[in-house]
This record gives sequence, C-alpha cells and structure tokens, in this order.
Amino acid sequence: MILDWNKVRIFVKPGPTDMRKQINGLSIIVSEELEMDPFEGNLFLFCNRRKKILKIIYWDKNGFAMWMK
Repeated sequence: MILDWNKVRIFVKPGPTDMRKQINGLSIIVSEELEMDPFEGNLFLFCNRRKKILKIIYWDKNGFAMWMK
C-alpha cells in the first residue's frame, strides 16, 4: 500500500485509548468521539495510558489497515 502524502491528513485522538480495541472499535471512536468519517482515507492515531503502545488505522479502498507499535 502506497499513501499519497499530499492528500492524507493525520489525526491524533487526545487522551488514552483502550488498546484492546481493534479496527471496529477504533473506527467507532473516530465516528463518535472525534466526529469524523473514518472512511475518508486519513490516518488516525491512538495511544494507551502509558504512551508505550501506538495504534494507527487507515482506510484504503479495500478495507482498513492497522499498524501497532
């Protein structure tokens, strides 16, 4: 997957996120808490309380991609 960095925007969810959540739960957070459309092709970043785990979700035309570090 190749991202077009001229079109992709990056959003960071403020505050801690439960890292047990997977793509469906994180996309609901984007919709309800951030009041954004998770299907627009932007990157959404989530961090746990200790700031040691990072999850990123991204919608491409075939479905969600999720990265975790």
